[in-house]
Parts: sequence; structure tokens; C-alpha cells
Amino acid sequence: MLLHFKDGSLFEEKLVFTQQRVFTLKNYRLMQRGPAFTDDTEISLERATGKYRVKSKAHKDGKEEVHEGTLDLPLDVYNGGMILTVAKNLPKGASETVHTVAFTPKPRLIQLELTPAGEQKVLVGALARTATDYVFKPKLGVLLKLAATVLGRVPPDSHAWIVASEMPAFVRFDGPLSITGSVWRLERTLPRWVD
Repeated sequence: MLLHFKDGSLFEEKLVFTQQRVFTLKNYRLMQRGPAFTDDTEISLERATGKYRVKSKAHKDGKEEVHEGTLDLPLDVYNGGMILTVAKNLPKGASETVHTVAFTPKPRLIQLELTPAGEQKVLVGALARTATDYVFKPKLGVLLKLAATVLGRVPPDSHAWIVASEMPAFVRFDGPLSITGSVWRLERTLPRWVD
């Protein structure tokens, strides 16, 4: 996913995954820079080795930090847009709890609950469809939630609306693009042709 902002900021997320009975994350890369973000950040995560690298540079003071190491990754670890892919493939009304790596900037493995929270009518072109609102709830555990509360860094729930049909489709996302980021709204648009 590549997002260019009017203020010159850039969000670029790349991931490689396989789909053989289950989705498996292979590689993850994230780059975000510019005034839309609190820090300029480059992240890489390799599934085969569990090796990660996080490089961040604060906008306030220009301080640069680099964190490197390895993580023991469970099979159900997903990041970024891959979580939307998992939600699109859930049976109607089903919930799922998966793992995600939260880069704060050091990586933390957390559980993420994907739960349907209702339905909403949406127009897809000229056709009315029903979209399921999935809530993505980070499960931090007691100690981590207490620390995040004290620091004012409890991540908000995210929402993704999915139209379930023969070919499920993503229609909207409300949530942070990174664990400590602002809440954004991403929506699909349809082309409008001008004669």
C-alpha cells in the first residue's frame, strides 16, 4: 500500500505472504515519513529468521534510534493490510484472534481480536450491498495495558467494513496506520468518467 499525502508525507507498506490452506506472512516492510507522522520510521521483519530492524528519527529533536533483534513468531502473525485479507476471508459472522507485531518502536507481539460488530448498507457502484463492520481490538494484557494507559499510548480499536459475497471486498477502514499513530479513514472510490 502506498499513500502520498498533500503535505509531502509518505506511507509505504509492503508485505509478502503465502496462501496454502492458511495465510502465512513471509516478509514485512514499512516506511513512513513526513509531518503526518510523529517520527520518520523504517521497519523490516523477516519471518524465516524472526529478524527485525526498526529505524526511527524523531521530528522534534532529530534523535535517531535503531532497534535490531529477533522475535519468535507464531504461525498466525499478520501485519498491516494482511489483517484486512484475513477479515475478508472469515466466514460470515465469525470472529478470529490472531497475532500482530506492534512496533512501539521496539516490536511487541500482541493478540488482535477480529469481531463482527454489525452491518451497514453501502452502495457499490449503483448496487446496494451489506457491509459487515469488523472491529479489530488489541488485547494488551493487564501489565501492558496499565503501562500503555500511564503513558497515554493505548491503541484505539480499528474498524474495517467488508462486503461479503462470492468475492469479498474491502470498502472502508477507520484506525491508526501504526500502533501509536493517528486514526485515519481509508475508503475505496469508484472512477467517475468525464465525457
